Amino acid sequence: MSIYGAMFAGVSGLAAQSNALGMISDNIANVNTIGYKGVSARFSTLVTQAATETTHTPGGVSSSPYSFVDRQGLLQGSASGTDLAVAGQGFFVVNESATPGFGDDFYFTRAGSFNPDQNGNLVNAAGYFLQGYDIRTTAAPPSASTFTGLQTVNISNLSGSAAATTNIALGVNLPSTAPTVAPGNSFSVTAQVFDSLGNAHDMDITFTKTAANTWSWAAGNPTLDGGATASGTATGTGTITFGTDGTPSAFSPAAPSITLTGLTTGAGNATITLDLGTVGATDGLTQFAGDFTISNIDQDGVRFGNYTGITISEQGIVTALFDNGQRLDIYQLPLGMFRNPNGLEARTGNVYLETNRSGNFQLNLAGNGGAGNIAPAALESSTVDLAEEFTKMIITQRAYSANTKVITTADDMLEELIRVKR
Repeated sequence: MSIYGAMFAGVSGLAAQSNALGMISDNIANVNTIGYKGVSARFSTLVTQAATETTHTPGGVSSSPYSFVDRQGLLQGSASGTDLAVAGQGFFVVNESATPGFGDDFYFTRAGSFNPDQNGNLVNAAGYFLQGYDIRTTAAPPSASTFTGLQTVNISNLSGSAAATTNIALGVNLPSTAPTVAPGNSFSVTAQVFDSLGNAHDMDITFTKTAANTWSWAAGNPTLDGGATASGTATGTGTITFGTDGTPSAFSPAAPSITLTGLTTGAGNATITLDLGTVGATDGLTQFAGDFTISNIDQDGVRFGNYTGITISEQGIVTALFDNGQRLDIYQLPLGMFRNPNGLEARTGNVYLETNRSGNFQLNLAGNGGAGNIAPAALESSTVDLAEEFTKMIITQRAYSANTKVITTADDMLEELIRVKR
């Protein structure tokens, strides 16, 4: 009977609009949830086959959720260097366990509010641990379809190390007007060098003009960090011949070097390559008119360093920073890619699981294979638009009320039908 059908269609309308209101309430509740993707109700008709072409049998309506997982949220700056966002496509890979094992699921998320826990593991507000490749031991694969090699990103127990000086590069102008006899024919450069234990030594390199366009150089014995007492022995001499254009024309030896012996107790001996520039170029020593000038003294040694923090690049490389200027790349973060991100299954904690509708995951490095870039010190805002949600709420409320009218009207018609018998 069509009256009963109309009543049941109204009931289906109430259920569908109630379901839609639940989605709206979920969106509004998560308006400030980092990385949240809004969900919308999709309505579809329920059709009951009519007995004849002249009658209509009411069916009703159903609603189902549709998640806009691929929608980009606004990026907002953060004061924390471990807060991360994805600019473009892709998801961070996380696990429910700090030490993933059998039965521990890997998830995908855009919620990048990561902070170190008591053990130094990076974990987000929902308790999921960030996964990455440890590039200290192995190179990160450019693309992968398995979770092999992933481990929880841990930033504890990081310490720098001392590095002995192995190279010194000088940028110096030796005055062409200098005499070839003392006084006034010698000039010195003081370079700080480090031994294998990180102790600093001051070493003089003296340039002496011996003839027109010809200079000699000699390394002086180093002193410990500016002290007057020699801290070792330096062996290294050579000559430089300049052309008429003021650039070097020849070095002897062709590959200048300095050997340091007898440094700090316990430190090893060192051989330092001395870069005085390129023949015919002005990238090192020059001989022009004017004063003796030093443009640069560069060396590659460092003292022992203490860990000061981390930085994360757009390519997802996690780098440890130390107060001696050293930088150590420790992890690289992959991004999970899907053919249909909107087909992912949402789970508690703003994470997603792979489904048949989403397709299989592919792990790509940031900026490769369609994956977006990682934005450090930033978070992705919720994609919920409050104005849109309140508008939908009004429409849903009106639709719900209209469906109740259908039910009450059908009830009145049935009441009239019952009165016929009286």
